[in-house]
Amino acid sequence: MSQLVNDKHYTVAEVSESWALSKDTIRRIFLVEEGVLKIVRPGTRYKRSHTTLRIPDSVMRRVHARMCGKVA
Repeated sequence: MSQLVNDKHYTVAEVSESWALSKDTIRRIFLVEEGVLKIVRPGTRYKRSHTTLRIPDSVMRRVHARMCGKVA
C-alpha cells in the first residue's frame, strides 16, 4: 500500500490522452479498480454527485498489462 502513496497519480484526462481512449472509457475501466483514489462529492437535492479519480502509476501499469494479456 505504501507504494501507492509514493506513485505519481494521473487524472482521467492524462490517461485518456496517453492511451488514446475517451475519458468515459477510462472512467469505466478504473472506477472499480483496486488502488484508485476516488474523491466523492455526494449529490444533493439540486446537484448530482460527482466522483473524481486519481490513478496511481502502478495501478495504470497493472491494468495496461492485464488488458494486453501480460501477467502483472
